[in-house]
Amino acid sequence: MKNMLLLISLAGLLCGCAGPATKYERAGVAMGTTVGLTIYAPAGEAEELADQVQDLLDETEQELSWRLQDSQISRINASAGKQEGYDLSGELAEHLHLLWQVSEDSDGAFDLTIAPVVRLWDIDRWALEDAEHLTGEIVPDKAQVAQKLTLTGYERVRFDEGSEDETQGAGERIYLPEGYMLDLGAAGKGLACDRVLALLEGRLQGQTGDPAARGAILSLGGNILTYGSKPDGSAWKVGITDPENPGDYLGVLTLTGTNFVTTSGDYERYVEVDGARYHHIIDPATGYPADSGVRSVTILSDRGMLGDALSTACFVLGAEKGMQLAAKYDVEILMVTDDGELVMSEGMKKVFTR
Repeated sequence: MKNMLLLISLAGLLCGCAGPATKYERAGVAMGTTVGLTIYAPAGEAEELADQVQDLLDETEQELSWRLQDSQISRINASAGKQEGYDLSGELAEHLHLLWQVSEDSDGAFDLTIAPVVRLWDIDRWALEDAEHLTGEIVPDKAQVAQKLTLTGYERVRFDEGSEDETQGAGERIYLPEGYMLDLGAAGKGLACDRVLALLEGRLQGQTGDPAARGAILSLGGNILTYGSKPDGSAWKVGITDPENPGDYLGVLTLTGTNFVTTSGDYERYVEVDGARYHHIIDPATGYPADSGVRSVTILSDRGMLGDALSTACFVLGAEKGMQLAAKYDVEILMVTDDGELVMSEGMKKVFTR
């Protein structure tokens, strides 16, 4: 699970718009996880902006969740095996191309078609059950896993020119083999953070282009967005969870301006069955929970969806190859190995304090 403790010290903040800013805080639920939001905007506008953020998160879930029948992802999955494929919107086409590229660059450690295997394991449902009643009978056997793996493989996803009718899409289609399914659960929350940033910066369609707030911080599960500055000029503080003791933290990232911080770890969404521990991050090569020698991966980047996908890919790859992939995408990385060693990029060393 992507999860981290958030250490925030916020005082009064002056907004770039007229009038002094008001601190507004909200806690809630969206996209299957907890949401924490702090916004500084003029009185009367902060609450409205928080409402817009919540609406944006809900809209993103409506578009991307495979569990919702009318979502774009569900409609794509329903088109699998059909000759006509599915006509994509311009935005979704851009996102899927990026995720396909991460799949390619990670040699499949991130695979946007892993959905059949993830649903077979159904770790999220297990985590909600009474652990005392879990038995080895609910762990998929090797034959089941092998069969689902035949329905995965990003290499078989095809993009091509689509409809010339702009009202139907962006002129590009996606084609999935029969039985294939997409699941953007490993990148959707990062995309939601990208959209929230666009809202705060005034870049969403219909906005004037003026920043909606001077400062804000969003925690969406293990995805964190920092935006703007604090009144006294001090930095944002983001604590990184200790995988061995999830109630504690290993250290703090000291950040300024806009940043996306995403952590993938094995310490929250997991179950123990008959003495064995199973977490939710599946290795597409084996169909089983990844066993790469790392407990958590934190990515610091300038794009939420990219950081989200890379944190999963690097977790599956392990320390050495994960560092190489992070360098390829010019993002900063912090990895915690099974023995508690911290492995991090040079840029991460500059902002991390133990």
